[in-house]
Amino acid sequence: MKHIPRKRFGQHFLTDRAIIDAIVDAIAPAAGQAMVEIGPGLAALTQPLAERLGRLTVIELDRDLAQQLQAHPQLRVIQADVLKVDFVQLAAEDAGPSGKIRVVGNLPYNISTPILFHLLDAVDVIADQHFMLQKEVIDRMVAQPATSDYGRLSVMLQWRYAMDNVLFVPPQSFDPPPRVDSAIVRMVPRVAPAVLAPALLSEVVRVAFSQRRKLLRHSLGKWLEQKQHVPPFDLQRRAEEVPVAEYVALTQALEAAGTP
Repeated sequence: MKHIPRKRFGQHFLTDRAIIDAIVDAIAPAAGQAMVEIGPGLAALTQPLAERLGRLTVIELDRDLAQQLQAHPQLRVIQADVLKVDFVQLAAEDAGPSGKIRVVGNLPYNISTPILFHLLDAVDVIADQHFMLQKEVIDRMVAQPATSDYGRLSVMLQWRYAMDNVLFVPPQSFDPPPRVDSAIVRMVPRVAPAVLAPALLSEVVRVAFSQRRKLLRHSLGKWLEQKQHVPPFDLQRRAEEVPVAEYVALTQALEAAGTP
């Protein structure tokens, strides 16, 4: 399949056969499972996945690539911007008795974070996710408190997923090679996540990390002063020192007190 990578789509095509095999082994697809691949590109992962699954749904923005993929008998091709795809509807169409889909992909690095947040809206119908991302992004996703990588992305995703960095992927595994290291992350939705309003958690975390080098009394503290019935919370810390569970508990307390 001949195709010139397009910078505007952030295209870097995986070509290293050993890495491809390692990624497929990490995903461990089984026959009959409902799976959706984001950004199949030149089908480096698509082909071995389809062979093991029997059938695979792929989402490809590039019209030329989507047209070429249409010829594959085991693929259902959706030519669309992934940020506009309704994954809940996809699960209703593809998942079968389980009601859930598996999601995989080599995500465009320029919009990887928006894609991760978009998929949060469909987390209840997703069994697991395996994504190739910039290693720096994965470091932030799995970061622990009191580290420089710990931030908004860490809190928002760790609240809802158990995550592991499962494989390092060097730049030379791609054509053209990106200027950054890559890795594979496994994301498994938590069985019984804390119940809260995601938008409120997002706002709490956004405000907290808006001045991450200062104590929280300068950022989150001032924001909380505008609320009624504020629960006790130690503001003599920096945002990166607060564990996910405490951000979650604060959000739940604010929600119980009627904070919009």
